[in-house]
Amino acid sequence: MNIIFIGKRGSGTKTVKLGSPGMLIAVVTALTVIPGVLLYGGYLVSQWAAPSADDALVSTWRQEMATQREKIAEARRKVNEDMDALAVRLATLQAKVIRLDALGERLTEMAELDKGEFDFSKQPAMGGPESGAAVERLAVTDFVQSLDNLSTQLDDRTQQLGLLEAMLMSRNLQEEVRPAGMPIKSGWISSYYGMRTDPFTGRMEHHRGMDFAGKEGSDVVSVGAGVVTWAGDRYGYGKLVEINHGNGYATRYGHNEEILVNVGDTVKKGEILALMGSTGRSTGPHVHFEVLYKDKPVDPKKYAMATP
Repeated sequence: MNIIFIGKRGSGTKTVKLGSPGMLIAVVTALTVIPGVLLYGGYLVSQWAAPSADDALVSTWRQEMATQREKIAEARRKVNEDMDALAVRLATLQAKVIRLDALGERLTEMAELDKGEFDFSKQPAMGGPESGAAVERLAVTDFVQSLDNLSTQLDDRTQQLGLLEAMLMSRNLQEEVRPAGMPIKSGWISSYYGMRTDPFTGRMEHHRGMDFAGKEGSDVVSVGAGVVTWAGDRYGYGKLVEINHGNGYATRYGHNEEILVNVGDTVKKGEILALMGSTGRSTGPHVHFEVLYKDKPVDPKKYAMATP
């Protein structure tokens, strides 16, 4: 059997002679199988070279996971920053509450309020039946806003209580400074302010103060806080103590046996100034008590009888 191969465009021919049926079968098999093998091999190579759909999906997931990790890290960083800010705000509020508690304690003492009723070391008494309504969660922004509002309220309360403290201190200072009460701890009134019969001449004369008689050597006390402006002998008064209380007020304590203060000393209300005696123009142990307002003597009775 002969096979004839014709060249391109019919130019030239070549004849191949197959000598046996076996060779013919081999040639036919080669012509039919080899192209198929080549085509399948090319398909396998193309499939191996190109990425599969599963690989693309895995890559996408990995990118998404990396993105989510970054977002989580950013959120965690922001939460930490917010917590730090809230911690600072909380510490500031706690400091303000401590100052308010201390201020409240001072005001309670200054106003002489019942400490059992105004106990700033305990939580205020509150209560009431439980509500059946569902409790709503407070958002972070609402929580921060609540802290801001609370801080503003604390500042306002601090300012108001500070003004109240200043008013109470001013009132207490005025009460301490203004003459009030008797200049002795024990004794009796032996002479009043105004016209009286002079015990030495028997004539009517104006008495510029009140006399408080008592036991010799008994305490003579200040009727108000102030500064000692005289502490020594003075004509007619014997051993005299004079105190300037401010606001135009001054007091005098005469005929003392012994003076216990010095000029320039600051004294408190009720402080012992001297010991009762009978020095100077005196008929017996007593203290001559004068009240001066703007350098003019006034009736000491309303001051001596006032509640100290």
